Amino acid sequence: MKDLVWNNTFSVQVKEIDEDHRRLVKLFNILSHSVVNGDATNYTEAVLEELISCTVWHFRHEERLMLKYGYEGFVEHKTEHQELIESARALQQKSLQEGKPVSSEDIEFLEHWLTEHILVADMELGSHLAKAM
Repeated sequence: MKDLVWNNTFSVQVKEIDEDHRRLVKLFNILSHSVVNGDATNYTEAVLEELISCTVWHFRHEERLMLKYGYEGFVEHKTEHQELIESARALQQKSLQEGKPVSSEDIEFLEHWLTEHILVADMELGSHLAKAM
């Protein structure tokens, strides 16, 4: 599995959001390495929890900016945030309740939703915020 590499393709042209995204990419890579290296399950679960917690914080950060700067796509974007967190929590619960470690398929799922969200929804938000801020 290869690392996600931060580059300008992921930049939404809003410094504070880009900084959040860099942090999420870094945590994702730590989680991915943990799975590939077969690290202890409790360590991998701790990294997943940190990734989810940071993602929740980041989403609240984006939502605050959307409200402050009158983003018309607020409801849809917030709904996507909720769906993404529910999906990540479901993956986490499966791991905790069924005792199944996070798998490479889980990593692929997380990579897809992280990159897709940044490249589509957050790019639209970034375009709005870059003009409004």
